[in-house]
Amino acid sequence: MNDIRRTILWVIFGFSMVLLWDKWQIHNGGKGTFLLGLSSKPAATASAPAGPASVPTASVPAASGVPGTTSPSAVPPTGAGTAAVAAAPVAIPRQKVVVTTDLLRLTFDSEGGTIIGTEFLKQASDGKTTGTFTLLEESAGRVYVAQTGLIGPGTFPTHKTPMTVSGDRELKEGRDDVIVKFESADVGGVKVVKTYTLKRGAYDVAVKHEVVNTGTVPVSPQLYLQLVRDGNALPGESSFYSTFTGPAAYTEAKKFHKIDFKDIEKGKAEIDKESTNGYVAMVQHYFASAWILPDGLKRELFVRKVGDNLYAVGMIASLDAIAPGATKAIDAKFFAGPQLEKMLEQVSPGLELVKDYGWLTILAKPLYWLLDHLHNLIHNWGWSIMALVLLIKIAFYWLQAKGYESMAKMKAINPKIMAMRERLKDKPQEMQQEMMKIYREEKVNPMGGCFPIMIQIPVFIALYWVLLSSVEMRGAPWVLWIHDLSAPDPWFILPVVMTATTMLQTALNPAPPDPMQAKMMWIMPLAFSVMFFFFPSGLVLYWITNNVLSIAQQWLINKRMGVPPQFNLPDFLVKKG
Repeated sequence: MNDIRRTILWVIFGFSMVLLWDKWQIHNGGKGTFLLGLSSKPAATASAPAGPASVPTASVPAASGVPGTTSPSAVPPTGAGTAAVAAAPVAIPRQKVVVTTDLLRLTFDSEGGTIIGTEFLKQASDGKTTGTFTLLEESAGRVYVAQTGLIGPGTFPTHKTPMTVSGDRELKEGRDDVIVKFESADVGGVKVVKTYTLKRGAYDVAVKHEVVNTGTVPVSPQLYLQLVRDGNALPGESSFYSTFTGPAAYTEAKKFHKIDFKDIEKGKAEIDKESTNGYVAMVQHYFASAWILPDGLKRELFVRKVGDNLYAVGMIASLDAIAPGATKAIDAKFFAGPQLEKMLEQVSPGLELVKDYGWLTILAKPLYWLLDHLHNLIHNWGWSIMALVLLIKIAFYWLQAKGYESMAKMKAINPKIMAMRERLKDKPQEMQQEMMKIYREEKVNPMGGCFPIMIQIPVFIALYWVLLSSVEMRGAPWVLWIHDLSAPDPWFILPVVMTATTMLQTALNPAPPDPMQAKMMWIMPLAFSVMFFFFPSGLVLYWITNNVLSIAQQWLINKRMGVPPQFNLPDFLVKKG
């Protein structure tokens, strides 16, 4: 029965790892092990698009539209010239405008007042501890931009309309904001003024659209806001595991949901098409961008393919009829920045969900809260991870102690079980009856060590997601050679230590009598440990801490129960003779 219990334990352990991997893949948009998930990215095209100007003007199929006066297919394609451009009576020179704050460097295209670049001044590039990080970009190898404009019956200013620029280009000393304006000429009897207000210490930007009716009849345009991105994999993305990259949306009705690029291709993308709240976003590991409209304003959400390997997610909001000479304004927010949970909560309700913990959010959020508070005391994320694992082990001490006590009892009677098995090896039915008799006499439950372990598994998987998702780990040092807890150990020291502690834990348990089970007891932890050579250092550190504390607890409980700790090696590792 002892070998059955160990088999069940390893099945639980192995199945937990498979579930973890499966949920990781699904969480990040990849294909699930059991075909429950979806791939996060379409295959990259043979050559990267040269930029928005290369996008064809082909119309979007009607299936990708949404209900309303004007469907998203009416939104001008990302790079197409439009009648609105031709209708502009004044030639306005096109220019790039760079505006800088203490955290952000935004690059605008005066054509449409489009945001074509976001640089984070206090976030280093992947694999580096200094420098800046670029999210939105318009280049030969990357298209990721934020656009707005007007659509409706008639011709209105769009994201392709030339605009004049005014305002400051840098946050000045003693000021808390910097304001830049983009103003179009009269197009179809309508003029639009876009005002971007960048604030000190903030990644969100206030965006006001003022629509002026310069004509002689009322007009009823609609405002669209969209994020456009190519479907290529991120530079330097690990081939060992993938994280979700793509569109997402949030409404109170449907909550947060990610949208796969391939679903957009096939016209199967699910999105809450009408709402009076929420946002649309583009999400990737550690970072996100989003367009946010005020609550109460009716909007239509959409996703669509806008070109060769280019995808858009956006919203359309209707303006009331604007009388001749009148002006209507719509306020919005544009966010581009790291997924810092507390900051995201302050920007907009539900925006913190772009940092997606998946199915264990109910456990992960309090774990992150505790980790953050520990960091406020310790000021080092590595030591904070170790302190958090220690607190979790303390919280589960008595529960885990019950499991170890059961294992210690099993270890104490193991010689009697082994002798009985040898004596009755040719009588399996009698062996089973005798084994159950021994368990009853010794008051041992062979499954007593399983239940406490099963209860703890969701907590440690949730902590795993916290450490994997938290941008705070990027560039965060621990000690000596560990300069970035979000990157693998460059010298593989932590994975080796983790493997050693896993082997030590295995050796402290009695070896199963069955040779195949004995081999599996060693092969499975070794195979599991190999994965950690590619995992972020913070995750490996958390697992090492858990292993060491578990070994110490098991050792103490064995000593207390009079079962001397000993290292048990399976027969296939011990030389005979």
